[in-house]
Amino acid sequence: LATWVGLTFTDYPGWLITTVALLAGFLGGAVWGGIPGILKAYFNVNEILSTVMMNAIAVQLMNFLLRGPMIDPAQADVASKIPQTARLLDIFQLPRLAPTRLHMGALIAVGLAVLVYILLWRTTLGYRIRAVGQNPHASRYAGIKVPRYMVMALLLSGAFAGLAGAIQVYGVNYRMITDGSASGFTGSAGFNGIVAALFGQLHPIWSIPASILFGALLVGANSMQRIVQVPSALITVLNGLVVVFVVSSEIWRRRRQRRRLAAAPEEEPSPKPDQTEVQKKEEAQP
Repeated sequence: LATWVGLTFTDYPGWLITTVALLAGFLGGAVWGGIPGILKAYFNVNEILSTVMMNAIAVQLMNFLLRGPMIDPAQADVASKIPQTARLLDIFQLPRLAPTRLHMGALIAVGLAVLVYILLWRTTLGYRIRAVGQNPHASRYAGIKVPRYMVMALLLSGAFAGLAGAIQVYGVNYRMITDGSASGFTGSAGFNGIVAALFGQLHPIWSIPASILFGALLVGANSMQRIVQVPSALITVLNGLVVVFVVSSEIWRRRRQRRRLAAAPEEEPSPKPDQTEVQKKEEAQP
């Protein structure tokens, strides 16, 4: 959707189209993420399965568009067509943060991480979302409308994912392009994001340095392979090990907590007052 905005409205100021395109990606992702949210909230469909299936649908829809309606016109007369759109105009591209190779999307990501922290830990809305995520049954007994906040959580997740895709187009690729595979557009960005989030203890603020660390590892992997002939796949192995260690430590922590609770002595109930003492007190009252 964001790419279509940049390819269609070429006669408007660059900053305006870029802003509208990012908003379009945000809203498009929210709609796409809201579908699994509704399925989870009202039909109890597992959100992992539904989001994976929605990803597969999105990939095939993208492949269809890049081979048909949105294909680069320059590829029309080529026998071996590359599934990609036309390149965006230079005025639509996200500005660079000189003297680095970073673009404005990096600042947007950091700003959103801070906003998510404020939302989840400093507002009533965020408290309810976290409560529903940790224990929906207790939240329901507490009077929280669980379906509403389930849908809201996945709406926000999809919106941020859509915004990230728009930033990828306007800040890195400057077009939509794929090799036809399930990860042709973003590569393994989704899995890397999960690894960074786990390494950051699923906290928005700690996810910032974790993302910078893994971003540096991924960028350095290609240079490492060229200079010292160390396979770049080693970084993928490292990512997998991080997931294993983080999940294992969480399991170990929960087991230790259960053992500590089981070993804690149960509180003895307070003794009931003797019936004769109660009667004496009642008789003594005027």
